[in-house]
Amino acid sequence: MKDKQALLDGLAQAVTILTEFVATIPADKLDVRRGDGFWTIKEHVSHLADVQPMLLERLQRFAAEASPEFVPFIPDDDDEADSGPPNMPTDTALKQFADFRRQQLDLLKTTDERTWQKTATHPEYAQYAFYILVRHILMHDHWHMYRMEELWLTRDEFLTELQ
Repeated sequence: MKDKQALLDGLAQAVTILTEFVATIPADKLDVRRGDGFWTIKEHVSHLADVQPMLLERLQRFAAEASPEFVPFIPDDDDEADSGPPNMPTDTALKQFADFRRQQLDLLKTTDERTWQKTATHPEYAQYAFYILVRHILMHDHWHMYRMEELWLTRDEFLTELQ
């Protein structure tokens, strides 16, 4: 865990990176759907905001529980969820992302080494631990930001089709 401080710094910087990045995208490009099964840029931003409460709750559970057991987070499986990704106003999504990230960082900065090394059970993953979750949060942020940039700037013939 030599990269713990780098992970914390990256999580903190993601707020500025995302906010500044989205500000550079013309408003008329935020809701463009590049093809069947593709999310819009706005939906990616909304998704990043939408998952932050769940991620905070997982971090809190790691801190509070001896051996946490998690279930996959699949929003479309929620009986009350509309089909498709969330689609909140971009300003609202960016604010929610920043607010929950601040709460996550407050918790992470006070988390003891024992919790950082704690493992858990998660059916989706061969290994799951507090440290892995923290790293996963950062990688998830950047994957979606990369995808937004790709959706905005990549020409159709070079656009990655996700399966």
